Amino acid sequence: MASPPTEPAGAAGLECMEGLALDTIISKAGARPAAALACASTHLRAAVDDDALWRRFCAQDLGLDAPLDPDGHPLPSFKDAYKVWLESFGMYPLPLVKRVKLFWSSLKSWLSENFPESLGTLRKGASEAQIRSAEDDLGIKLPMPTKLLYRFCNGQLPFSTNYLENVRMAPLGIIGGYVFYDHSVNVHLSSLEQMVEETNEFYADLNEPGLSNGLNLVLVASSWYNAKSFLLNCSNGELYVGTANLPAGEMMPCVPKSLIKPTNSDMPQDGLLLWLEEHLRRLQNGMIKIRPLRTSRYICLYPEAPPMCTSATTNGVKVRASAVFAPEHHQGMGHALYSYSIRLSVPEACMLGGVYYPSCQLHSRHWIIRCGDRVVSDVHGEGVIGKYPLLLPGQEEFVYESCTPLSGSTGSVEGSFTFVPGRVSRPEGKPFEVMVAPFPLETPEYIF
Repeated sequence: MASPPTEPAGAAGLECMEGLALDTIISKAGARPAAALACASTHLRAAVDDDALWRRFCAQDLGLDAPLDPDGHPLPSFKDAYKVWLESFGMYPLPLVKRVKLFWSSLKSWLSENFPESLGTLRKGASEAQIRSAEDDLGIKLPMPTKLLYRFCNGQLPFSTNYLENVRMAPLGIIGGYVFYDHSVNVHLSSLEQMVEETNEFYADLNEPGLSNGLNLVLVASSWYNAKSFLLNCSNGELYVGTANLPAGEMMPCVPKSLIKPTNSDMPQDGLLLWLEEHLRRLQNGMIKIRPLRTSRYICLYPEAPPMCTSATTNGVKVRASAVFAPEHHQGMGHALYSYSIRLSVPEACMLGGVYYPSCQLHSRHWIIRCGDRVVSDVHGEGVIGKYPLLLPGQEEFVYESCTPLSGSTGSVEGSFTFVPGRVSRPEGKPFEVMVAPFPLETPEYIF
């Protein structure tokens, strides 16, 4: 004769409990023990079937505030939602599922409000079968956090053979970029299909084929304009950015190694997840913003807030300045390139010696560039990038970008502009100097 089913531990003691006390105990026990208790008796099944209980489990374990499936479709109850999510993501730690879900929902919310044209390039999440297929094609197992990132969103729409469509798509990378002179960078998150294709191209283009042995690198993000590539080491979870010597295997870490914990820690994470989360924080706190780019817009990586962006106002003329490190030009041995962005405006009025002027025009510039404490460049010249901007009170900033090489790892730029009240062709007063507060040139902890 078969033995009767064994009750879950403690079930008998719960039989005599009612109301809030029973609800509190089941709630603290968690979703899986609650499901087991439902099999113990009719009394406990009724308590566990309360959808308010599953609402708490969905919020606590999955960050769900509505009964939706992973594709956003409504379900009859929170209990059904928990079941569907567990069936879909039960092979992953739920705290990690909640964390990745929160990242994508927060980024999509930010894009919806600030950059909807980029939101439209995000793809539906990949299935486990699609991820396994990509891993088979790569011959590499992806880290768990990266798999989850792709389960929720399979990167951005890939580029095609249609040049005009690619030109439209190019500024819409969710990582963004910078433009100076004829150098344009804008980084897109790769889809699984693009990851496989570009990773294989990376290994094929290595100058020394033997360099690929044991690297376990996959290309996870890249720029369609001038080349810039980010590669994830699937063995240790570190994320790298390629330098000018990428064909020789030269890369730089772009996430602090100390933050990447081994997969047996309390929360599995890798460089790609940390990198994307830091990028989102910078978008949310206004460190980086959307800027116009010809007939389009893009996520501009020149910092907009201190300490990386400095600001100084002289006689009503405001100058904001910041720089970005351009790793794709890094030549090794400390030879780096930085691009800087200068923003000029007259927020209220140009005042000189108590006299108000309706306009002022830039005539010349003076730059002092330091490497450490050593002056490496002291430059005087007329105009900026061949222009002589005329500033009027209340107008949008005049923005221009340039670049400078640096032979060391850290440095700074400072200087001044000479402005003429009125216009250069028709001055209304004496020229005056407008200061540029020193801004840093340094290799950042996070490279984007």
